[in-house]
Amino acid sequence: MFVVGTSGHVDHGKSTLIHALTGIDPDRLEEEKRRGMTIDLGFAWLTLPSGKEVSIVDVPGHESFVHNMLAGVGSLDVALLIVAADESVMPQTQEHVAILDLLHIARGLVVLTKRDLVDDELLGLVQEEVADVLMGTSLEGAPMVPVSAVTREGLDTLLATLDRLLDETPARKDLGRPRLPVDRAFSVAGFGTVVTGTLIDGMLRVGQEVEVLPGGLSARIRGLQTHRHKVDPALPGTRVAANLAGVAVDQVHRGDVVTASGWLRPSPAVDVQLRLLRDAGPPLEHASSLTLHAGTAEVTCRVRLLDSDELTPGATAWAQLVLAQPLPLVKGDFFVVRAGNRTLGGGQVVETNVRRHRRFHRATLERLSALSQAVEPRELVLQSLSTDQPVELEGLAQLAHLGLDEAATAVQALATEGQVVLLGDEIDNRALVYSSVAWHNLAARMRQELEAYHRQSPLRLGMPREEVRSRLKLPSRTFDLAMPRLVASGAVAEAGPRLRLSAHQPRLTPQQQAQIQAYLGALEASPLSPPPDSALDPQILGLLIEEGKVVKVAEGVVFTGAAYDAMVGKVVAEIRAKGSITVAQVRDLLGTSRKYALALMEYLDQQKVTRRLGDERILRS
Repeated sequence: MFVVGTSGHVDHGKSTLIHALTGIDPDRLEEEKRRGMTIDLGFAWLTLPSGKEVSIVDVPGHESFVHNMLAGVGSLDVALLIVAADESVMPQTQEHVAILDLLHIARGLVVLTKRDLVDDELLGLVQEEVADVLMGTSLEGAPMVPVSAVTREGLDTLLATLDRLLDETPARKDLGRPRLPVDRAFSVAGFGTVVTGTLIDGMLRVGQEVEVLPGGLSARIRGLQTHRHKVDPALPGTRVAANLAGVAVDQVHRGDVVTASGWLRPSPAVDVQLRLLRDAGPPLEHASSLTLHAGTAEVTCRVRLLDSDELTPGATAWAQLVLAQPLPLVKGDFFVVRAGNRTLGGGQVVETNVRRHRRFHRATLERLSALSQAVEPRELVLQSLSTDQPVELEGLAQLAHLGLDEAATAVQALATEGQVVLLGDEIDNRALVYSSVAWHNLAARMRQELEAYHRQSPLRLGMPREEVRSRLKLPSRTFDLAMPRLVASGAVAEAGPRLRLSAHQPRLTPQQQAQIQAYLGALEASPLSPPPDSALDPQILGLLIEEGKVVKVAEGVVFTGAAYDAMVGKVVAEIRAKGSITVAQVRDLLGTSRKYALALMEYLDQQKVTRRLGDERILRS
């Protein structure tokens, strides 16, 4: 399935040609039929001699409706430039060619209509003039076919030429991130809201939960059609009508995007490479207000030039577009900017959801240049990775404008080369990918946090894992996946539930060692009624707890590890034998005082060994 669109000056016969080729009148509005002029997008379809299915988007040619034309030509496989042989090149011919060039529509076919009204000599002059206009644009060298919709001369040649062009046109990639820019929204009795558009970047399926952006509305696809036939799934590169459940027709507008839920965030600002047309008029000044056309959307924006104070006609600059309304754009999208009724230029989105940059900032300009020049999958992956946060593989594929398999292959190769770090047991959609810079930064931050902790608490074995995670501000999943890799690399070591630098060991002075021996001796002398711990340095006590030599069950109540294990063993055995136990029974069982029996049982409750029921304790399962 391919999408072909018309372009060209008003009254040059675009709609008449489409009707002659398809039998479908693309002028659907009452006003269009009354005025005999296309004012909005029209749609038709045909089957070429080879059997290829082709969708056709017919656009208005009048200068007052260029904004409608722009909503229809962003996703074309082939552009039909319509030029009337009896009038030749006109103002909107030139403007439409400029727009197609800005949008990088690389395949075109010039259709010289009204062939029956001119002789061969005039036809030859028109062909030369059109060739001059196309020179230096994406349509340079496009084939030209003279036709007459009245006599049908040349129509078969036109179809055959279009067939050959589409043979050279690759199918649209399925990047796993469907986007349906809405060009029409209407209601059908018995079905509800229906939207139409050209599907790009992925498939849509009946029953799929979707979002309507930028509004963030949730909907479900009730049905899909292409050329009035039901389809499931709808494939990228096709004209699609989607019946949406869960949204009212007045909630969806041209310029919205229907997409899979959860992956695309509308951007309030984007970094772009901006080119001004040679005949754009005066230079474009920094902070100018323009109208941005991208996909089917139209929104005002302010242009922040990043490497110059003004952009001269024919020149290119790095810029940031600050949008009056966030748009669901992705890296690689092409756009056009206009002022009033004039098309000034356009370009390509380099990065979305960006922060405000300092102007003339060398590092920023170098980064934008690198992002724009990356073409190989590995380059695209590297340029899409953050320098401080990991990205899940599925999200990375979307950022890099790659299919999931392409991204996975590139990531595996980069991981082998040491340019990225891949976290996870296997490479699946949720595998985490760090740039080598971000990974080294993480390891350095962890070392800094542990060094500071060891300085503050030199007698502690290490920092509690959860405290480490909190200080690094890492999500639990990221932390859990990163830690085994950091431990294996020797950057950190595990000490039970704590983390430490590999070289760190608590170092005790002879005096401290003597204190420990005296304290442990006192505990062992009276294991079930131990002396208080108040005389011992809290850091030394903490070290003994971490080493398992003592267990602190309450403030001022500490047992040796051996005594604690023995007491717990007796209590557990007694409960298993009798079903439950009271504090008084624990006191008698252990031959200690109520103070220690109560402290022990409350600690066992906290450790989820026992559970209190009234005055009794039972074992947890």
